[in-house]
Amino acid sequence: MRKVTAGLFYSVDGVAEAPDQFQFDSFDDELGAMLGSVMADVDTVLMGRVGYQEWAGYWPNAGQDMDFAGFINAVPKFVVSDTLKPEDLGWSNSSLIEGDLDAFVRELKARPGGTIAVMGGMSLVSQLLLAGLMDELTLIMHPVISGKGRHLFDASTPTTRLTLLRSEITSKGNAVLTYGRNDS
Repeated sequence: MRKVTAGLFYSVDGVAEAPDQFQFDSFDDELGAMLGSVMADVDTVLMGRVGYQEWAGYWPNAGQDMDFAGFINAVPKFVVSDTLKPEDLGWSNSSLIEGDLDAFVRELKARPGGTIAVMGGMSLVSQLLLAGLMDELTLIMHPVISGKGRHLFDASTPTTRLTLLRSEITSKGNAVLTYGRNDS
């Protein structure tokens, strides 16, 4: 069975929104290598509407020599939205998820293939984790306090036990923490 993963850049105070506003000089070669190895295993991407619309406005026109642009433009992307219609998805290899999200993800996990990555959708990451459909959640915590921005989880999130699967500290002090659900 395929696994569903997500990786989010995070500040020490728990902000996951707009990491370009707080990453500054903390992105290092180790993170680049880690992200490259993750991309090598991913052959399907799930996206939320907001992330899809933001990324669709940028990545199709980004230089193809950029590793991520080549990856994200070519990979099949499934978009979760109650407001978009299939004809609204002009970015290459994009399809709208119609029907029940949890059932779609369960069926997608049962198909042959590589890793399914959730990108560009904090609420989608939270929803799939809480539904028990997220196999791994990686938080890349930069050594910075953002001071403002959305958090992945809020006061309405139920207590959910996690298990630390892997951890690494990079040369610039980033803590890369990969968790799985602990349903015991």
